[in-house]
Formats: sequence, structure tokens, C-alpha cells
Amino acid sequence: MKHINVGIVGASGYTGLELVKMVVKHPHFDLVYLANSEGGVDADQLHPSLAKVCELEVQKADVDTASKLCELVFLALPHKTAMEYVKPLLANGVKVVDLSADYRLPLETYEAFYTQHTDKENLEHSVYGLPELFRDKLKSAKFVANPGCFPTSAILGILPFINYRKNATPIIIDAKTGVSGAGKKLSDTTHFVNVNDNLFAYNPLMHRHAPEIADKLGIDFEEIHFVPHLVPITRGMISSIYLQLDKEIDVQEVLEEFYKDAPHVRVCNKPTTMKDVAGTNFCDIYVKQKGTMLFISSAIDNLMRGASSQAVVNANLMMGLDEDAGIPDIAYVP
Repeated sequence: MKHINVGIVGASGYTGLELVKMVVKHPHFDLVYLANSEGGVDADQLHPSLAKVCELEVQKADVDTASKLCELVFLALPHKTAMEYVKPLLANGVKVVDLSADYRLPLETYEAFYTQHTDKENLEHSVYGLPELFRDKLKSAKFVANPGCFPTSAILGILPFINYRKNATPIIIDAKTGVSGAGKKLSDTTHFVNVNDNLFAYNPLMHRHAPEIADKLGIDFEEIHFVPHLVPITRGMISSIYLQLDKEIDVQEVLEEFYKDAPHVRVCNKPTTMKDVAGTNFCDIYVKQKGTMLFISSAIDNLMRGASSQAVVNANLMMGLDEDAGIPDIAYVP
């Protein structure tokens, strides 16, 4: 059986933990390197849930060490920080799956919504890691920019219908996400007292993920009207999407045909729920039509399909493996 040495940089966060949980049980990946910004602790001390599952030492992140040990490295790091690792890892011949936003967007768009880019040359070398769009390119990729969580949910919902949309009409995306999407760092927004028994929008219409959605759909940013909401749950995401068609079509037939060969998209006959996809790489999609108005409900686990399990699928494709290898497919229900 083929075995591939992999590493994870950014072991402290939620997406890093989800990566560890999948990689240690993966039939072909051997987790040989685990790192964060400080090191000096074992995985089961950093995450007590990993006791008797993974007791690997968490080292202080070092490009040279990672390059010597690994064929592929997952970067579960914040934007800007990831750039510091991508360039030298690629130069050392290591394949990289980057979970940050650093290589998802054209330079001008990235710098408008994030920060100054310090590795412009590798922007053109990255492959956007949405298999339903770029599966063939991912199979030969050395460097993958893993999609954002909101864009994954929204793009997968919209894609089958983008060519049927009435020209230049707005696409409205009303999205809800669990608090884990904000990461482990405490803020006033994610404080328990603020989130509990509460529901609110944040960064309406100008959220950083809006230009990513527009870019990958090949439409103008002004045509995407995206409003995310924070809900008092740990994990999960639902996008309620509204768009106008240029004619009446059989939307269920279009959706089923578009995703007939997609192993991680499920077409539903009733509105989707977060719970049904929790802990999996599935994206569940439901559609309802009223004349030329279309409603789409698209649900994912923000930590899994929106980050870590999609990253493992991309790594599988990069390494010539079955894309299902090591990917959880049973939801956390009830």
C-alpha cells in the first residue's frame, strides 16, 4: 500500500485538529510532522480529545524540518502568515495545501480585501481547491489554495444554474454559520454572552468571501449580495440563495444532472439541515422554483467541507489517490 509522509502546520486551531483526526486514520497518509508557532507540547496535551489517538510531538514550525520529513504539508494558518511558509516549501519540492485565503484571489482583489501580498509569483501557480470545478487540474497540482467556507457552500449551490441566470440580475446569499468559523481566538463578537441566545449579521455586503464567490463564478463583484450571520451553534453552515432565471427550467433535473458524478454533493428533496452534514465532507443542496425565481439551500460543515476535509480531498487528488480516501461520510447525528 502506498504511504505518503505528510505534515500539518497550524495544529492548535480547529481546522488543524480536524486535519489531525483525518490524517491519523488515513489509509495512505502518515502524519510525521505536527507544528504550531511555539512547539514544546504533545498533540494530546494540546487537544485532550486526541488522547490514545495521536501523541505526536508538536514542534515549533520550521520550513527546513517540514521539508526534510514531508512530501506534502497542510497549512492551517491565518492569512498573511501562510505566505511565509508557501514559498520556501514549494522551493524545496514539497506539495502544499493552503487553508488560508492567501492564494485564492487575483492580486488586486486580495490586497483590496486582505493585506499586501508578499509572494506574488506563486499566485499564478495555485489551483483553487474546489474539486467540482477543478478536479482535473488538482490531479496535477503541486500547490492548492483551499476554498473558504462560505464560498464553498455558495458556489456549489449556484454553479448548476449560473448559465440559466437572467443576465446582470443580483444573486442574494443569506448565509448562517457556527461560531467555530471565527477560530479559537476570543473576541467581543464571539464571546459566549454575545453569541448565546442571539443571531446577527456581520460584514454585510462587503465580507471578504464575497469577491471569492464572484471570482470563481466568473461574474462581477457588484452582482453578488452576500450577508453572513453568526448563529449560536458550534459548527455548520447554510446558505440561502436567491437568483432569477432567464426562463423556466426543470431545476431538480438540472441539479441532479450537474452533480450526478460528484461523490461529495447530495441532492435533497427537502430543505437542507446543518446537522445532516456535520462531521462530513458532503454538501447538501435543495432547490425550489417559483416562476423564474429560484431558491437554493446549500449546507456544509464549515470546519470540514468548508476547510479540513476538503483539504484532504485535494491532497488525495494531488497524490494520485481516490478522493474519498480517509474522508468521513457519517454525520454527527443526533
